[in-house]
Amino acid sequence: MSTTAAPSRMHTARAGVQKFGTFLSGMIMPNIGAFIAWGLITALFIEKGWLPVGALGGFGNGPDGKPYVGLVGPMITYLLPLLIAYTGGKAVYDVRGGVVGAIGTMGVILGAGIPMFIGAMIMGPLGGWTMKKIDAIWDGKIKPGFEMLVNNFSAGIWGAILALFGFYAISPVVTWFTEQAGNVVQFLVNNGLLPLTSIFIEPAKVLFLNNAINHGVLTPLGTQQSLEQGKSILFLLEANPGPGLGILLAYMFFGRGAAKASAPGAALIHFIGGIHEIYFPYVLMRPILILATMAGGMTGIATLAVTHSGLVAPAAPGSIIAVLAQTAKDSYFGVILSVILACAVSFVIASIILRASKDRGEGDLAAATAQMEGMKGKKSMASSVLGAGAAGGAGVALATDIKNIVFACDAGMGSSAMGASVLRNKIKAAGHKDVTVVNKAISALTDTYDMVVVHQDLALRAEEKTPSAQIVTVDNFMGSPKYDEIVALLDEQAATEPTPFEGVPAKAEPASEVEAAASHVPVPHVHEETKDVLRRESILLGTTAPDMGGAIDEAGRLLKEAGAVDDAYIASMHERETSVSTYMGNFLAIPHGTNEAKDHIQASAVTFIRYDAPVDWNGKPVKFVVGIAGKGKEHLGILAKIAKVFGDKEQVARLESAATVDEVLDILGKVNA
Repeated sequence: MSTTAAPSRMHTARAGVQKFGTFLSGMIMPNIGAFIAWGLITALFIEKGWLPVGALGGFGNGPDGKPYVGLVGPMITYLLPLLIAYTGGKAVYDVRGGVVGAIGTMGVILGAGIPMFIGAMIMGPLGGWTMKKIDAIWDGKIKPGFEMLVNNFSAGIWGAILALFGFYAISPVVTWFTEQAGNVVQFLVNNGLLPLTSIFIEPAKVLFLNNAINHGVLTPLGTQQSLEQGKSILFLLEANPGPGLGILLAYMFFGRGAAKASAPGAALIHFIGGIHEIYFPYVLMRPILILATMAGGMTGIATLAVTHSGLVAPAAPGSIIAVLAQTAKDSYFGVILSVILACAVSFVIASIILRASKDRGEGDLAAATAQMEGMKGKKSMASSVLGAGAAGGAGVALATDIKNIVFACDAGMGSSAMGASVLRNKIKAAGHKDVTVVNKAISALTDTYDMVVVHQDLALRAEEKTPSAQIVTVDNFMGSPKYDEIVALLDEQAATEPTPFEGVPAKAEPASEVEAAASHVPVPHVHEETKDVLRRESILLGTTAPDMGGAIDEAGRLLKEAGAVDDAYIASMHERETSVSTYMGNFLAIPHGTNEAKDHIQASAVTFIRYDAPVDWNGKPVKFVVGIAGKGKEHLGILAKIAKVFGDKEQVARLESAATVDEVLDILGKVNA
């Protein structure tokens, strides 16, 4: 019992720190562009900048004799904290939460009189969370016609209360904390102890525990220090690319196998691209190499301290280009020297370790990358560069506990509903009743899911919306092998839990209509004509089509003849195909209109066409084309029923051999139920 309890507690604690750090990072990273803009304006226009301009840098007096305000002070005092607060509030409770969080932050800003980044990271999420709780009190109880009045005044009144709370209660506490943290940093600097922070920072980077320190403490303190002194050493405690470059250079010269072969490309991505996690698997292959990064980091910090060098703003990502762009005017020599020396020390120590080791990198780099992604809890860029079988690549890697899965597509209707239905059935059949699977449009995604399943062409868009989730990409919605890998992953997850899924409620997510259909639960508000969605005259067998466009036109024509759509909807079916293919797998395509074309649907209808010769559907063979138009949300239930049919290979074979319309209706009859 004691041998397993400690690792479990360690894993839980690490996951908690990672989650907290990710949340802090989620408030800072979207606004890094604003930090960079402020840093460039500061470096250029302050009195000691490259192009001093009093009106922009905020020094000197104007023609009227009044002191210039400039851009530097207002941006760091008001703009940056308010952006952080809005981002944090929005992450908790969408735009409404962001607005209330920003209002509350104004109280902290005015009460403190110094840049309030930590205060913003408190008030933003607090404003969003409390507004969400307040709205829940009268949810569904407001009389029609009074919603806007109640919503606007409740947000305004509560925002004003939070601003007062921030002014009188939060700002003194945060000011005290900022002063104490600054005193600790100054003590470390005065006593030459600041380099020792690398003992904690470098291992924290590899374990993905650094965000809480970097974005929660170093960035706010560094920005305050930069405002007062024109630069800060704190911005380079974690972002220096030298230590990681030294590791990769050592593998280039003294490594073997896949590690040696991949090190040059990884070094380029790390040093120029600024993606530091690319070198983490190389350290995990030989954990003792963390000593090299620690020594390199200490050397770089010591060099910065001796030369009194620093950056004017955060360097994100940690690319040498970003570092140099944010370097203070008088710090180029010290910053460049710190990167060179940090790299050299790391390289020498790593080389000694590799040369003294029997294994010079012949271990399993893919396994090390998968281990890294397991700690990170999501897919990493390293998986594609280093060839690891991570999610979205050859397989699905084990990540943090998966309870809430979303299947996303461009419009959140056809493709995602079909895929979600298939995946949900597989997961339920495997006995994972507490794992929810819903479907959403990419634009509606929030960073609240454990796993996102998405078409490979939409992966980047999904990752921007859900940076904390594990991304799994598919190109076959009906029969993707990734579904079985996800089920196997859930089996493995359940096997490692002391009481698998017992007593753990599913995450709060309302069951969608497609979930209800898949579970044989009646879908609420179903249109009376749903029983007639597939008519005899809407079924064609043994026909041919010249190409994909012709097949879409034919499906659209049948929908129009059924009185379901107009010509504008048919045009939108072609438009939908240009963004993401509606090929589902199992020789099936389900052309349908875009989300914007919903108003052109008069009634729900389904058409079925079987082609003797497969149609080339963006490189995939299609024999069955099912055109869909759903009034309201009826299409979700229809898609769930179609998914069940085409998810069964025996039923697909029956459809392929069906000789009459009656046989097709017998197989697809459930869509009319």
